[in-house]
This record gives sequence, structure tokens and C-alpha cells, in this order.
Amino acid sequence: MNEIKIITNDNEKTAKAIEALKFVMDPEIGLNVADLGLIYQIDFDETEKKVFCTHTLTTQFCPMGDAIQSGVINALEETFKGYEIIAKVVFEPHWNAEMISDDGRDFLNL
Repeated sequence: MNEIKIITNDNEKTAKAIEALKFVMDPEIGLNVADLGLIYQIDFDETEKKVFCTHTLTTQFCPMGDAIQSGVINALEETFKGYEIIAKVVFEPHWNAEMISDDGRDFLNL
């Protein structure tokens, strides 16, 4: 079973974040960034009211990278009003199809 795996310091808030991120689509693939396995880490700083999100793209040269980055930020801003959202794109580890959740695999008929 391949569930969405995200490193976090707050499982409850991350569950809310995942639900919001399921509305952010990779427009080329047609699957949301959470089920696609693009979200690596979400941490919360309650003192500073900040959300830190580390995510990737399917390739370093993804033509929709800026749109995906904006979508991630917008979804988290909407869900965590009053928090500063700091989203960082990384390419280590490299994304691969094994990171897609079971729901994503079903959607893509894999």
C-alpha cells in the first residue's frame, strides 16, 4: 500500500494541508500534487506563525513549475490564514513514479 508520506512536526495540521493540496493539480498529468508524491515535508512554527513546505516537481525543467509553486502557496495560505507560507522546491530526492499514492495510481490507471 502506497500512502502519502510527508515528514512533519504536526500530523493533525499536515492532514489539513494535504486535503488543501489535493486541489493543486499538476496540469500536465492531471493529478494533484499530494497524490503525485510531490510534497516532501510540511512543518509548522506556531511561535512565528509560519508554515514551511518542501516540495518537488516531476522534473527540474517542468514548464508548469511556477504555477504548481503558486498553487501550493495559495492552498496553504487559504487553509492556514494568518500564517506566512514558505515553500521551497527541491530536487533531492528525485521524484519518481513510485512516490505516487495508491489513489493516484488508481486515477492514472497504473
